[in-house]
Amino acid sequence: AYPNSGKVGGLASGAQMKGENALYLDDKIHRSGLVGIALSGNIGMDTIVAQGCRPIGEPVKISKCNNTLLTGMDGQPPLDLLQTIHEELDEKDQSLLQTSLFLGIEMDPLKDNPQQGDFLIRNIMAADKESGGIQVGAMLREGQLVQFHLRDKDMSAEDLRLVLNRYKTKEHSEKASGALLFSCLGRGQYLYEKLNHDSDMFRDQLGDIPLGGFFCNGEIGPVGKTTFLHGYTSSFGIFHPIH
Repeated sequence: AYPNSGKVGGLASGAQMKGENALYLDDKIHRSGLVGIALSGNIGMDTIVAQGCRPIGEPVKISKCNNTLLTGMDGQPPLDLLQTIHEELDEKDQSLLQTSLFLGIEMDPLKDNPQQGDFLIRNIMAADKESGGIQVGAMLREGQLVQFHLRDKDMSAEDLRLVLNRYKTKEHSEKASGALLFSCLGRGQYLYEKLNHDSDMFRDQLGDIPLGGFFCNGEIGPVGKTTFLHGYTSSFGIFHPIH
């Protein structure tokens, strides 16, 4: 629905069993489905998706893959490339690579120089030492640009600061009159060991724009021109008048 419009949101969470979640629409409670609102008129919505990762190594092209199985990156097995990257990292990042490694997938093939935040971050599900391949939580195709990424609380904070600062350079950012934040349950106090981290940084970077929202069990927001379901992400919708 609404293929040319920006979309943000989140998955309901908190239930112990299927069917226990509650979605509210007017005076009714729904146990499944989707509740949303479409806006029209003199109102625009900018989107910011902070995936909380920092790239390591260099972007490379997929040279061989089969659905979600990645077996060639610029002509070499992914695990071989990863070993080369590992040797160039400091001790802290080498440790993170063992537990918090992800693959970023470039979603806009027209971009000549993709930056941090331009990649769709997906989990690495498994690795095969014999073939050197890795299983990724996304459908892949040969020729796509990909790059390994790491995540921790410092990187997540820096990534959020980066995308908010990037938004401030937009011409109409000063006209922002309200915003919504959909943030992962895995962020917040669980990740940062402090309350209100993302909302406080939003205010510090963009000023006293009214901000509402909630924690989610999966966040909805665009990367490039396509909307995706994310994890460990903060997804913002920032509203402003068009005219």
